[in-house]
Amino acid sequence: MSSVNPETSAALSLLNAGAVRERANRLLAIGLEDGLANFRIDLDRLDGTAGLVVETTSKAYPSLAVPFHSRWRHFSMNGVDRWATLAGQTAWHDPAGRPRAEFDLAVVSVFLDAGAGPSWRYHDPATGWAIGRSEGLGLASLAMFTGGVFSSDPRQPLRADADVLANLSVADLVRGMQVSDANPLVGIEGRVNLLRSLGRLLASKPAVFGRFDTPRPGGLFDWLASLADGHRLPAPAILSELLREFGPIWPSRLTLGGVALGDCWKHPMLTTADPTSHLMPLHKLSQWLAYSLIEPLQRAGIEVTDIDGLTGLAEYRNGGLFVDGGVLTFRNEGDAGREHDVASPLVVEWRALTVALLDRVADHVRRRLGLDANALPLAKILEGGTWAAGRRLARERRADASPPIRIISDGTVF
Repeated sequence: MSSVNPETSAALSLLNAGAVRERANRLLAIGLEDGLANFRIDLDRLDGTAGLVVETTSKAYPSLAVPFHSRWRHFSMNGVDRWATLAGQTAWHDPAGRPRAEFDLAVVSVFLDAGAGPSWRYHDPATGWAIGRSEGLGLASLAMFTGGVFSSDPRQPLRADADVLANLSVADLVRGMQVSDANPLVGIEGRVNLLRSLGRLLASKPAVFGRFDTPRPGGLFDWLASLADGHRLPAPAILSELLREFGPIWPSRLTLGGVALGDCWKHPMLTTADPTSHLMPLHKLSQWLAYSLIEPLQRAGIEVTDIDGLTGLAEYRNGGLFVDGGVLTFRNEGDAGREHDVASPLVVEWRALTVALLDRVADHVRRRLGLDANALPLAKILEGGTWAAGRRLARERRADASPPIRIISDGTVF
């Protein structure tokens, strides 16, 4: 007889992209039967939404040479890729030096990338521009990283060390993110606590994060490289490792069988016959990180396969696309004017439907462009794409470009 706790086995079954997609589609099926409590679904509006995505993509990328949706897109300004320029000028001590540094940067930057709120701006010293939201957070985190804020060695600024992350102060982030009473950042304490938890976790797992160096996020590059079979690594395997290794850092959320479930929430319509009943995994930041680790792995000679095995991201730009585009409508119109906790069934429902609808809109986009999934994987449709189209609709409909659903955020989900 197996001694494995059945609750533990059930919990582990949720730590993968397949579980996200399967359960999201289950909620979509319920919604298409008009059985959801919070949203109605109008698939007749999906083709028009796809048309907006195609138009947005074609304007930004006329040749349709769309890059992957990842954090690396936010390190460019005025056509200059700041990280690529710096990395190309750096004398790396060994072939793994650059990918380790890129993993350091990607992990820290993504974990700082939950929604900034409508008021915050990063005032970029190089251009003088005031840049908000994800792009501003990206540039601010890049400046902190290249300035050595996360390094324990002044001679090697381009790294993030476990001991520095574990002792990061609110003042450090306030300074790096230029936060003030006049420039408030949503969830700053939640972000600091997340990086502190990350630092403590890295230090506790030297076999994973410190195989060839002191513990750092970049140690994950060596770990994933060791899992590659013939220099090939499936993208869903990247996510599964991220979820297993980083799971304990997420703040007081659901656990099952002693396993921290991360970005996983309860929805009353998702009933199963096992201990995972009512649980909807979404893993937004972890999947955003998985997408962002693909390019460093590719540059290091590792072929990342099955990229479409990852799902769309359950965040407010993609989700806003479907609400502002009329695919999703509130069953109770009063919900549009209220704030909603991220754990509420309404938000969980919205995010899950977003994941399932992104697959459907991707099919429409490919048909319109005459391309298949190999030429236009979901990661490129997100970038081209659904995220940009969602932002475009938000700007057209609301002066502050805020999402159509108001979320109470602690800085660690969206």
